[in-house]
Amino acid sequence: MLNRIDLLRTFLVAYETLNFREAAIRLSISPQVVTRAVKELEGHLGELLFHRSTRSVRPSDFCERFVADARQALQGVDALFAAAMPMKDERVEGLVRIAAPTMQGRRFVMPVLERLARQHPDLCFDLRLSDQVVDAVAERIDVGVRAGRLRDSRFVARAVSSVSLRIVAAPVLLKRIGPVASVAALDTLPTTQLIDRNTGRPWPWTLNRERKILPALPAFVTDDVQAECDAVLAGMGIGQLAGVLVADHLRSGALRELLPETAPKPWPLSVYRVQRQPVPARIRLVYEALLEGLHEVES
Repeated sequence: MLNRIDLLRTFLVAYETLNFREAAIRLSISPQVVTRAVKELEGHLGELLFHRSTRSVRPSDFCERFVADARQALQGVDALFAAAMPMKDERVEGLVRIAAPTMQGRRFVMPVLERLARQHPDLCFDLRLSDQVVDAVAERIDVGVRAGRLRDSRFVARAVSSVSLRIVAAPVLLKRIGPVASVAALDTLPTTQLIDRNTGRPWPWTLNRERKILPALPAFVTDDVQAECDAVLAGMGIGQLAGVLVADHLRSGALRELLPETAPKPWPLSVYRVQRQPVPARIRLVYEALLEGLHEVES
C-alpha cells in the first residue's frame, strides 16, 4: 500500500500523461499499481478523479480543481526535504555503492561521481558496472541506474530518460551488400550477435509491435557490447545497438541507421535507491545528483 505522498505523486503523473501505462513507465511501477493508487485516492477523497474506459482516460471536473492543491502540497513536502539536503560546502563522508549498466555508467554516471568527488573529498564510491540485472539488496547497492522496467516496488525510483535500440551498419558494409529493404533480408546478410552472460544464449533483436528476431547468419559473436559496436563500425556485420553507443557515430556518418520504422519503443532509464527513510545524507546526495545528471540524456 502506498502512503499518501506516493498516492499524490502517482496521481499527478497519471494526470500529466492521461495514460496509466505511460504513468507506470515513468514511475517504474506496474499499471496495476497506478490503477490501485488512483482508486485508493478516490476513496480517500470521496470523488471520482478520472473517467476511464478501454480507450481513454479523462480527468473529472473535481480532478481539474484538485490537481493544483495536490501540486502545492507536494511542492511543500519536496521543499521540506530539500532544506535537509547538504549544501555543497557541507562535509559529507562515507561509502556509497552504485550499480549501473556498463555504457551508461562510463558515459554518464562517472562524470557525476567525478564532480561529487571534487565537491566532497570525504565521499568514497564503489561503482559496479554490469549489463546483467543486479540483486541490489544482496549486493548491498545504495543507488542504482537501470534500463527497462524496475519491478521491485520496495525501491524509490524515478525514470529520467530512455534507452533506444537501433539497427545500424557501416557505410563500407552497405557498399558491399547494397540496400537493406526489409527485416526478412537480415537472414541473408552478415550480422553481429550479443551473448547474454546470464544464460549463454544470444539476445534476440527487439522490434516494434513486440516482435523478436534472431538473424540467421552472425558474422561476429561476443558477450561485450563495446566489442559488438567496434565490429559493426569495422563493417563486419549489421547490428542492433543501444542509442548511447551509436548516437555519435550516426551524427558523424560512421554508421547509418537501417529500417528505422521497425525500432521498438524505448525502454525507461531509471535511477533508484534501495533505502526509503531515513536516508543518509551521502546516499541522498548521490541519488539526487544522478537524477539531475542523467535527466534526458541521449541513451
